[in-house]
Amino acid sequence: MEQITSRSNPLMVHLRKLGSSHGYRTKTGEYLGDGSKLLREALLWQTELTAVVYTRGTELPQLPQAVRVVEVPEGLMSYISPMETPQGVLFSARRPASVLPERLPGGRYLALEGVQDPGNVGTILRTADAFEADGLFLLGGCADPYSPKTLRASMGAVFRRPVWSCTLEELCALLRRAELPLVGTALRPDTVDVRQADLSRAVLLIGSEGRGLSQAALAACNQTVRIPMSERCESLNAAVAAAVVLWEGWR
Repeated sequence: MEQITSRSNPLMVHLRKLGSSHGYRTKTGEYLGDGSKLLREALLWQTELTAVVYTRGTELPQLPQAVRVVEVPEGLMSYISPMETPQGVLFSARRPASVLPERLPGGRYLALEGVQDPGNVGTILRTADAFEADGLFLLGGCADPYSPKTLRASMGAVFRRPVWSCTLEELCALLRRAELPLVGTALRPDTVDVRQADLSRAVLLIGSEGRGLSQAALAACNQTVRIPMSERCESLNAAVAAAVVLWEGWR
């Protein structure tokens, strides 16, 4: 097995950039994952790995022969890892193509607008996977679905569910062809209790908890729903709101 000890090694520089720069991930078409559990999930779902870096004593699963495997000292692992507490193994992988499909074969999807926190985006993706949503659309201002924090929060769901980045206009054009309604979580004159809405076939749109949905997004919605809650509370965390409406649609 290969061993690297220098921070200036090109692979180490590459991995560190993958963990810290959205622009670099987009440019290279790769991303960085952290931890043995996430690595096993990536292998289970046949993710195209490019390199695996580990520290001595870390047990590795069976890896494809084409994957570059490198042992590094703990100090170097701490340097390249984006996590405060590295888990002993990092891996890089090819980012899947995110070109919008010509048609949507499924019936229930989720869309996010302005959800900037990677932990929220990852948690929402994990929840969408749990409740069998057919995919996730990310509109403007959302966190990178392939940042290390998003990947970790998704608990492997990023390998199982398609994620597309697009504009609101592109999403609406796709939904018209699929004859799927866009249902937003917001207050509007026609807003109904989420328990009374038919969410079995729809695209559910969630906005940021700070600003909610933009006026353009609200205007594009065929319907809006609200989650009943105590009058003392103004809103829910975006990931919690997504969980409620996803479960309601799944139910």
